[in-house]
Amino acid sequence: MLAYIARRLLQMIPILLGVSLIVFLLFTKVGEDPVRVALGTHATPEAIATLSAKWGLDQPMPIQYLNFLKQIVTFDFGESYATHEKLSDTFANGAIVSLSLTVPPFLAGLLLNVSLAVLIAFYRGSWIDRYSTILFVAGMSISYLVYIMSFQYIFSYLLGWFPINGYEPGLDAIPYLILPWIITIVVTSGPEIRLFRTVFLDETRADYVRTATAKGCSPRQVMFKHIMRNALIPILTYTVIEIPALILGAFLMERFFSIPGTGDILITAINNGDFPVIKGMTILIAIAFTLFNLITDLLYAYVDPRVQLD
Repeated sequence: MLAYIARRLLQMIPILLGVSLIVFLLFTKVGEDPVRVALGTHATPEAIATLSAKWGLDQPMPIQYLNFLKQIVTFDFGESYATHEKLSDTFANGAIVSLSLTVPPFLAGLLLNVSLAVLIAFYRGSWIDRYSTILFVAGMSISYLVYIMSFQYIFSYLLGWFPINGYEPGLDAIPYLILPWIITIVVTSGPEIRLFRTVFLDETRADYVRTATAKGCSPRQVMFKHIMRNALIPILTYTVIEIPALILGAFLMERFFSIPGTGDILITAINNGDFPVIKGMTILIAIAFTLFNLITDLLYAYVDPRVQLD
């Protein structure tokens, strides 16, 4: 196991180098000149030269790339061009806010959706299965934006149950997070329950299910003792791959509820042409995805001993 982890970590190095090179070239060769974006079209050559030297953009390309690699290794991405704040602090604060917004509904929704999917699969072909399928497909057809605006109008404007604006970090922020949590659970319930139901139904056709039934196991025992365990691998794949997105935050949710998470930080950076923020966020998400891919493989071996890690 340790040899496999070490080998996978070494394999991450060329992947991240490739990602870093692509990101660097996109923002230095393809993207706009950040100095001209910051100073405007009427900037003098002296002002352009001064700001380029301050940001290290007057150095040769290989030196700039090596400096970028140093930032990745040290997780110190410098300062924001727009706010002049240290990006490590900005990312850390934004990640805490985004995680408080995304993790509770993610965990609660996962538990609820797996439970409902098991129930629906257990009563497959019944009216519960038919009507729930219609309900969830209809729910999946509605835009995320429609959910946000409708819930804000009904529960905040008409009923006055939840505040929308005025978020401040800390325990006082919980009232501002409840409605986004509810919206997230509602929006994700349709796709997740449909996926998990399909996983459970696929397992019901496996040979071990017929064997367990022939041995006298009740349908309840087959579902909860055998099928549940074997269905964990695809569910784990879906769940673990979704985790890096939690750090990135929910763009629309943070915008519409004025929550200063990483998603809001990234959108603001794109609007302002704040390239250090965009580059740093892109690299951090790439690192998160590669790490959680490794965690997924390790969980496979833990859940199913038949899985061999080569």
